[in-house]
Amino acid sequence: METSPDALTRDSAVLRAVQDISFGSIAGMVSKVFEHPFDLTKVRLQSQVLDASARFSGPLDCLTQTWRHEGVRGLYRGLPAPIVGAMAENASLFLVYGELQNVIRTLSARPLSVDPTLPQLALAAAGAGMATSFLLTPIELVKCKMQVQMLVARPAGAGAAALPGPLAVLAGVVRDSGVRGLWLGHTGTLIRETGGTAAWFTTKEFVARLLLARRPAEQRRRPLEPWESAFSGACAGAMFNLALFPADTVKSAMQTQQELRPTSAKDMLLPNANPSFWGTAKEMYAKQGVRGLYAGCGITVARSIPSSAIIFVIYDSLCRYFA
Repeated sequence: METSPDALTRDSAVLRAVQDISFGSIAGMVSKVFEHPFDLTKVRLQSQVLDASARFSGPLDCLTQTWRHEGVRGLYRGLPAPIVGAMAENASLFLVYGELQNVIRTLSARPLSVDPTLPQLALAAAGAGMATSFLLTPIELVKCKMQVQMLVARPAGAGAAALPGPLAVLAGVVRDSGVRGLWLGHTGTLIRETGGTAAWFTTKEFVARLLLARRPAEQRRRPLEPWESAFSGACAGAMFNLALFPADTVKSAMQTQQELRPTSAKDMLLPNANPSFWGTAKEMYAKQGVRGLYAGCGITVARSIPSSAIIFVIYDSLCRYFA
């Protein structure tokens, strides 16, 4: 998904930015609706690593119990925040990724007719992931808190209607921890997005180039076919999550700690009351070792393969027909 040389000369910077934001938002929104039940399962598995006893024995048990006790609504609990997050994430990723490619081309005096190297694409992707992480952390904080709401012991007779929505959760965080509290777990998001996005875009481009190399020479500059976008995107989705998955596990545990392992009001007044990233990582490793740091990895990789394929098929198709 390198920025097309023709597009660079034909379209204005504003038009390219609008296209990246629009196409990325649409692709992210569609993929998130598909993958949300699996993301909910991942977060619930990650959040139980530090518990005295596990609520779920694995992904299938988590999905089954969620369906049995909460129904379809439970599988999509907290969906509004991820929808907003997916739109913001993909719009930001594709926009910043394209613009950083332009910067790298300028600094390296690389002609528009020559594709960027894979290391150059990885650098642009890492920068895009780093920038996007600052948007994602507050959104994921709200999402994670909502996804574990039904796991918290509640007074008898309190049903789902009593559960706070995304705006109430957001306001509660600001009230209890200030605006800074919205970025709880940001170190994990930063690590995951910087390294994971570099792996995501670079893998997609690497596989796409292999597929293009199989074509006759005169057809290699043509856009990817939908199946080629899907296959290269699927490979990229797997690599994104395998790259730095423990960082996401630690982030989820930090962001759900106050719901599942609450700190008393008195303790919250003490210095360093909020968990640190590295402190939480050490505690999780001490509890369950490497296995605990990869809690939910299997189902995450399984859902990211089709989800990432959907994103790139939609984005590449929109670029092909409308850009």
